[in-house]
Amino acid sequence: MKVKVIGIPVLNQEKALRFYTEKLGFVKKTDVPVSENNRWLTVVAKEDQDGTEVLLEPSPDHFEPARTYQKALFEAGIPYTQFNVDNVDQEYERLIKLGVEFRLKPTEMGMVKIAVLNDTCGNNIQLIELL
Repeated sequence: MKVKVIGIPVLNQEKALRFYTEKLGFVKKTDVPVSENNRWLTVVAKEDQDGTEVLLEPSPDHFEPARTYQKALFEAGIPYTQFNVDNVDQEYERLIKLGVEFRLKPTEMGMVKIAVLNDTCGNNIQLIELL
């Protein structure tokens, strides 16, 4: 068994696609309409295009518990998910130059260094470097 797709709820799929590709550096993998306003929209790491896909899943307007959960995580500063990077400091500097807002600057925590960014689509995302 292995993970092929992970889902991240986003408030706006088009805005999320721009952020995840133009800022974070992912590439679009799949874009298939599934209803009038929703798509099966995935991105992957540029350097591992057959790897795990990130589903930019529309945050369900019609399912209040999911919206409440996403909002509560964001407001508490809790990351929805994390992405591994080779160097958190370098990624932080690169993303700051692109206008990305960080909730937590690079911080060492034991065997890792982390930073937490705002994906502009309702989520905090943690970047992690193994030390």
